[in-house]
Amino acid sequence: MDEKVSAVEIEPEAAKTPPATKRELIPAPQHNLVKAAPSEKPTGVAKRWIRLVLAMAVIAGGAGGGLYWWLHLPPALPSGIASGNGRIEALEIDIDTKFAGRISEILADEGDMVKAGQVVARMDTRDLAASLKKAQAAVSQASKAIDEASANVVQQQTLALLAQQEMDRANTLFARGFQTKEIVDQRRQTLDGANAGLRAAQDQMVAMQHAMEASTHDVELYEVNIADNTLVAPVDGRIQYRVANIGEVLPAGGKVFTTLDVAYVYMDVYLPTDSAGKVKIGSDARIVLDAIPQLGIPAKVSFVATQAQFTPKTVETQSERDTLMFRIRAKIDPERLRARADKVRSGLPGVTYVQLDAATPWPARLQGIATP
Repeated sequence: MDEKVSAVEIEPEAAKTPPATKRELIPAPQHNLVKAAPSEKPTGVAKRWIRLVLAMAVIAGGAGGGLYWWLHLPPALPSGIASGNGRIEALEIDIDTKFAGRISEILADEGDMVKAGQVVARMDTRDLAASLKKAQAAVSQASKAIDEASANVVQQQTLALLAQQEMDRANTLFARGFQTKEIVDQRRQTLDGANAGLRAAQDQMVAMQHAMEASTHDVELYEVNIADNTLVAPVDGRIQYRVANIGEVLPAGGKVFTTLDVAYVYMDVYLPTDSAGKVKIGSDARIVLDAIPQLGIPAKVSFVATQAQFTPKTVETQSERDTLMFRIRAKIDPERLRARADKVRSGLPGVTYVQLDAATPWPARLQGIATP
């Protein structure tokens, strides 16, 4: 019974103890996040398939490129025609000064087409002009001296004629006994003096004439020098470079322009021994420029080198002889070039085809019928 009472007494105390607070979990807001799937490394089989696909793509690309190259490859040349790569060139001619001086005028510029004899620049010639005037004054003075010497000759001729007449009369009178020997001797000396004076006057006349010629040549020299200070184009062509400007002082031989001779256009190529040995001066050739592949420009072989290039001059073995290369120059017809001077270009790459055997016909693409 006591135990029941205790239990009853303890129970209210337990009821007085506050109950433990219960925390409720609040669910977090759900976001539409896609969870990344873990990356999977390719297996060995997958790697082999990838490599196989790449290799097949490379092979296909190479095959396609090879097919394109094969389709666009020009047909093979006949055995009687050889070819070599080169660049089209035109003969370069420098326009230089003959004397040291200052440039006073520039009448052309790079890229201009000029005609032979066209004035392209002038040098300052004031000093030469002053010297020319001095030489012309000397010519005038020599002319006056010649006139004076001519009058002196006439005077001496008159004196010599008078002395001769007196000598003749003295001899006549002396033969008749009417004149003394002394008078005859005097007349002879007078005649000798007159003749000597005439010869001196004539010599002086010749000297004045020579002086006149020297002065005239001086005038011609200064006129030539002044003309040479006017720079002209030596040939029909194009101004390639302008090196000097107005006001610059140049030494003798100073370069002012570089021109291209449009009538001398060529291409130098190198052919091996077996081909170069069959090339002759005047052999027919064709030049095909990369910029105009459809046109074969007619040309002629104008030069064949007598010495090989790229290898020693003397070789003993057959393999070395096969690597010898000789320079060949194919030149385009000047008349064809003059008719198309404005279309001439220098430095363009291309191919020169040389006819080794005159009996070998040109392929259709190298007939040279089209005009550039």
